Amino acid sequence: MIAQLILSLLLAGILLYAWTEYRRSPAVAVLALLAASAGLYFVWMPEHSTQLAEWVGIGRGVDLILYIWVCISLIVLLNLHLKLRTQTELITALARKIAIADARPEPLPEEDRATSVRSLHAPAESGGVRAAGAAPTQIGLVRATLD
Repeated sequence: MIAQLILSLLLAGILLYAWTEYRRSPAVAVLALLAASAGLYFVWMPEHSTQLAEWVGIGRGVDLILYIWVCISLIVLLNLHLKLRTQTELITALARKIAIADARPEPLPEEDRATSVRSLHAPAESGGVRAAGAAPTQIGLVRATLD
């Protein structure tokens, strides 16, 4: 009788939780309501679980309930694993986007941009030295560092 009361209190807590979570996740709430209701029924009518177990080919009602509990636990574990993997992939994608956004060079201020553009187009007579095979952007960087 004490075990029935303790189990009833625990299952009533699950019923209350399922009822409050209905808006957030209706499917999970309905399944929890059904499981807790069936649990309450079999706690107070254990002979019915034995009859049901014999009907499906299992010797005792306790064994049937244990098998069902293991199956439900494995389904919940798989569901949690899939959700965790999805969250990990989402975090990885967000981290990549943040890393790419932070890796972009900042644009030059307007003064520096005008100086580097002028130095690219400066004639060689005005002090600019062009290295053989150097691209114009490299020349501008060399001039900027020499000045």
